[in-house]
Amino acid sequence: MDDLISPKYQMQLIASVEKAIWDEYKSYKQVRLYIEKWYQNNYEPYGFNNDFWENFKIVEKSNKDIDLTLTLHSMSGSDILKIAIDLGVDTPDFIPSIPTFKNELKSDSKTAYDTFTKAYKQIENDPSTAVGLANSALESIIKEILKDERISCKISGGETLYKLTSIILKEFNITNKEHPIEIKTIGSSLLAINQAIEKLRSEKTDFHGKTDDDYLISDTIYTYFIINSVATVGLFLNSYYKTKFPKPEPIIDTNDELPF
Repeated sequence: MDDLISPKYQMQLIASVEKAIWDEYKSYKQVRLYIEKWYQNNYEPYGFNNDFWENFKIVEKSNKDIDLTLTLHSMSGSDILKIAIDLGVDTPDFIPSIPTFKNELKSDSKTAYDTFTKAYKQIENDPSTAVGLANSALESIIKEILKDERISCKISGGETLYKLTSIILKEFNITNKEHPIEIKTIGSSLLAINQAIEKLRSEKTDFHGKTDDDYLISDTIYTYFIINSVATVGLFLNSYYKTKFPKPEPIIDTNDELPF
């Protein structure tokens, strides 16, 4: 993971993380307590024989207060990324679609927003949970769109992500035979992407019971890839819906007659 995060981007991210920490925790004591939650080492009895290890250094100022800037710069890129995610710091250069997607969801679907935010925060610590929650967020987005009375197809509520995607693509007329083959191919690809996300959730995470021999997603780089895909698909579906089914203009009462 560390070799995927450039030094230039780490510098930018550290500045944002440092500001977020001070915004959240107002004293040196609270900041230090938070940072210590991320600290790991192999103190005795494992640190003897010159094999001591720590994941970063907690640097102090001359008065023993934590030097947060130098402490953060002693961390690996992956640890900085984990802290950024924990604090809700946007990482647009590493997960490009996330900030825009979260802003869209916040105003349009609180359920999907909450679910996706939980998925985002679990990327590093629990990839399986992150994938499962991302799948649920996409389901919520599509269900919210299909609640629109102007859309003819109604759902029972028990549809899978694949079934929901099939319905909404048909409603959006994306796979219509009148479209160029390239447009229909992209529409079919959206269906394939969502089917793959659903299968990953069902077959490659621990959402459904697994044995020791079953493959589970554990490498976070694939989780970032999946979460980014969910954000991209979700953004498109939401934007297409808003374009094709704009909110009706509010009716303005133009009657200027006084009620007396």
